[in-house]
Amino acid sequence: MEALNVRGLRRSFGELVVLDDVTFAVEAGQVGVVMGPNGSGKTTLLRCVVGAERPDDGEITSGGKRLDEADPWTRSILAAALDDIDFFPDLSVVEHLDLLAMAHGGGGEPVGEVLTELGLDRARDQLPATLSSGQRRRLALASCFVRPRRLLILDEPEQRLDARGRAWLADRLLREKASGVAVLMASHDAELIDAVTDVRIEIGA
Repeated sequence: MEALNVRGLRRSFGELVVLDDVTFAVEAGQVGVVMGPNGSGKTTLLRCVVGAERPDDGEITSGGKRLDEADPWTRSILAAALDDIDFFPDLSVVEHLDLLAMAHGGGGEPVGEVLTELGLDRARDQLPATLSSGQRRRLALASCFVRPRRLLILDEPEQRLDARGRAWLADRLLREKASGVAVLMASHDAELIDAVTDVRIEIGA
């Protein structure tokens, strides 16, 4: 089953065409990786999929149903960690994750287990502004795992992770695949791409 189907996607800013007739599909249990040089539109493509950007043309569907950020159904199946993710500034790490889990009705992984897996136990009571850039990246990923998901969108998730963190990420993405989650991500990490990818989406080549 196609968990994500993108057809004829086009996005421009004035006369600058960033995405032109982008078409691909990612099935449940697959990882699709968006590849291309800097400035080729990888982040724009991901933002269109999650609804942060509106394409000028084309359609984005899951299981034949159009994805729409305002639709509760879309929010119930899609989890995303983009580079510009916002955190609740007055909530601690654990409070942030507890709120997200509750807001999505549970069904994700227990907050305590996610904190341990992401190495955020010692930072559980810190505010997001006090975290290092690597910790903020792990918090963004943790925010996806505490909620139910059938579609996971990640923008260069390997950024600001050390070698051990990147090895963990590859293993985690393989586990997401095994559980039937479809993953769409942008990445520049050749080793990670080779380890997890089923569908390669070349843009801006």
